Amino acid sequence: MPAEDAASSRSYHSSGLASRDRYAYLGVWTHWPDKDIRPLTTLYVDADACPVKDEAERVATRLDIPMVLVCNGGIRPSNNPLVSLKIVAAGPDEADRWIAAQCGPGDVVITGDLPLADRCLKAGAHVLQHDGQALTPANIGGRLATRDLMQDIRAADPFHQGGGRAFSKADRSRFLQALDKLARLALREP
Repeated sequence: MPAEDAASSRSYHSSGLASRDRYAYLGVWTHWPDKDIRPLTTLYVDADACPVKDEAERVATRLDIPMVLVCNGGIRPSNNPLVSLKIVAAGPDEADRWIAAQCGPGDVVITGDLPLADRCLKAGAHVLQHDGQALTPANIGGRLATRDLMQDIRAADPFHQGGGRAFSKADRSRFLQALDKLARLALREP
């Protein structure tokens, strides 16, 4: 099956097909045609500059969750049948637009982009940052306000030195634990 078909598709938990076979009959649809059958959780990764793609793939494989890497290009496709690659048009926020349009209740989105996280939360998806911090409707407003404030400070003072710390092994471990917990929660949702 082409990567684009898998990336833009959904499946059903109760399809009765084997794990890998249930993705073969997928079609593109924008709503849940049968309200009694819940679509399968999908893991969407904003893959441009994402430091935890391998860790996300490990969790997706362990939990048998389809994973979609969304990027503008430059990422090698995985051999894992659960992982598909969606290459979007070049341009700012194209990957973000695609993820926000595709995600929904029960899905998990991995991103460091706070405006994308806000849109995904409004669509009903769970959102996790690269460092393992879960974003929720309760904390996204404050995070967006802080982001905007820091952007204004950097614009007002071009000599303002800032920047994050290096991504550590502890961050990877925290991310793995948080993603495993969040994905299991998403799988249990009605």
